[in-house]
Amino acid sequence: MKAVGIDLGGTKIETQVFDDTWSLASRRRCETPSEYSALVQVMADQIAWAEQMAGGTVPVGVGAAGLINPVDELALTANLPATGKAFPSDIENAADRAITYVNDCRALALSEAVFGQGKGHKTVMALILGTGIGGGVCVDGRILEGPTRTGGEFGHTSAPAHILQGYDIPVIQCGCGRFGCIETYIAGPGMSRIAKHITGETVTPPQIAEQRFGTMQEVWKIWCALTADLLHTLTLTVDPDIIVLGGGLSQIEGLTDDLTNAAQDAQLLNYATPPLVLAEGGNTSGARGAALAAWQAVQDG
Repeated sequence: MKAVGIDLGGTKIETQVFDDTWSLASRRRCETPSEYSALVQVMADQIAWAEQMAGGTVPVGVGAAGLINPVDELALTANLPATGKAFPSDIENAADRAITYVNDCRALALSEAVFGQGKGHKTVMALILGTGIGGGVCVDGRILEGPTRTGGEFGHTSAPAHILQGYDIPVIQCGCGRFGCIETYIAGPGMSRIAKHITGETVTPPQIAEQRFGTMQEVWKIWCALTADLLHTLTLTVDPDIIVLGGGLSQIEGLTDDLTNAAQDAQLLNYATPPLVLAEGGNTSGARGAALAAWQAVQDG
């Protein structure tokens, strides 16, 4: 067997064992405990099961939302009971072995860069559009990571003032504590927030998408403009070969076409924009990216 990847979410944990061809050999799913010590123990149990399935010790990667502060190695995460805890090292102590811990968005970016839509490209960016906004950048099949480990937290860049002002959209406080983060407008709850401001209606993103050629046309136009401005900022900063879209909102039919048009409108003069494509890894992307990150870490020594 090649490696193990664990996709750790707020409601479920899925462990996947990959063979030497990076095909899925075994998988196991369980609920995510709501109490920290139970969560650590379940992670250790998942690792023990995976090693049994793999027939020995193999690299293990854990992909989860949130950040690990490199200063004190403490976790910051909204959907797990691990904030303020030395989560990766506690897992290692409980499992009695080393692991590689990566942000889930970065794990998806790596999986898509090596196995998915980014295969064959040098610089691959992933943008996750869901209940939150995040992503990652991979260069030559490796996650681009700096000393703060915050690279990829695209949702906490600032929303464009000219668009907010143009539609009289209020600046609000983000869950991170800052004001005006783009996540508060283009994540799923943000899309609903725009609709409430423009139409006075309380609607869900699927309802907005369904009515985007009718009563929600202006809402959809604003959301695309805001998202395109983020894409513009990322393109000016990184200039990736391709941008892979993931997350629940990426499944809206016709999204890539609408965002491609909006991104071109936001781009400088008549310069091109990177191709926008949908992630193709599905339920395997996060775990496989985490497994690959762990395998690369072992290879690097």
